[in-house]
Amino acid sequence: MTASTNSLPQENATGHSRMLSLRSLLARIGFGGTILIVLLILNIWFNPQRFMPSAWGTVIGLAAPLIGAALASSPSILSGRGGLDISIGPLMGFINVIIVVFVMGQAGLTGPVPVIAASVTIGAAFGAFNGFLVTIMRIQPIVATLGTFLILGGLTTTLVPSPSGTIPDWLRTLSGGWSVLPLAGIGLIWFGLTRIPYIALLMACGSDDRAAYTAGVNVTLVRFLAYVLGGVFAGFAALSLTALIGSADPNIGANYTLLAISAVALGGISLAGGRGGPLHAVTGAAAIFLLQSLLVYFNVSTFILQMAYGTILVIAVSATQIEQWLFPKGDRS
Repeated sequence: MTASTNSLPQENATGHSRMLSLRSLLARIGFGGTILIVLLILNIWFNPQRFMPSAWGTVIGLAAPLIGAALASSPSILSGRGGLDISIGPLMGFINVIIVVFVMGQAGLTGPVPVIAASVTIGAAFGAFNGFLVTIMRIQPIVATLGTFLILGGLTTTLVPSPSGTIPDWLRTLSGGWSVLPLAGIGLIWFGLTRIPYIALLMACGSDDRAAYTAGVNVTLVRFLAYVLGGVFAGFAALSLTALIGSADPNIGANYTLLAISAVALGGISLAGGRGGPLHAVTGAAAIFLLQSLLVYFNVSTFILQMAYGTILVIAVSATQIEQWLFPKGDRS
């Protein structure tokens, strides 16, 4: 009887330890990670041929523009103060048109170096323009980037009213076997920035810009560079988009705006700033891509897809807030 009684505290301690481990695991995976795992299992179950190892390059090529758009949307959001950059989608579409029709078509520069350089430079330039409006002119981010959204949309359709042009073979491979390269480029840039203080300063500004300013951080410069960085990432995402569609399409870029923001929120990046990272953006974008794949497999209409995206955005933001209540930052270490 005594031995049985003594074993109860040990069993309770073991059960409590398991609950803590499960709670810690759920905190690390998060809502977006859980949804990703479930959707991946469902996709493999219903459409195993598409997710065979031999098809991974093609699958990544299909998902890469959305993942790139989510990554491009992340820096401005992480910088805080409602830094939603809704011009990322149209910027990708504008870069697509410029490099296909003007850089490769009219100028005849079809090599990787000029094409990649043009794509990244255009992205950085418009990122700097948005950063100037937000940090120097002090216009609300959503208003400033809405203006850029409209400018880029009108300019793109004016330059190229309908789909046209072709791409070289090396660029086409970025939608197949080498589809991971543009995303790897983004990852390398982010990793390089973690080797210097910038990412820590970005997170500090997003979490509490007043405290960061008091500590001597140049908040204006950090936020400005966040928009430039988002533009650079949009340049890489535009390469993935161009490789996927194989031509210049003036109407496709804007479709990624809502999806990118939804992916960021679903992945667990706080829209208030200062919380999250590129892995969260990739998780959310991959989950949305798998949801697309599953709904298309069942021939769901595009109207239902739009409803699904809006629902995901609302649920993701709500789930992120609930996670912050249930799992404070201390529980995520």
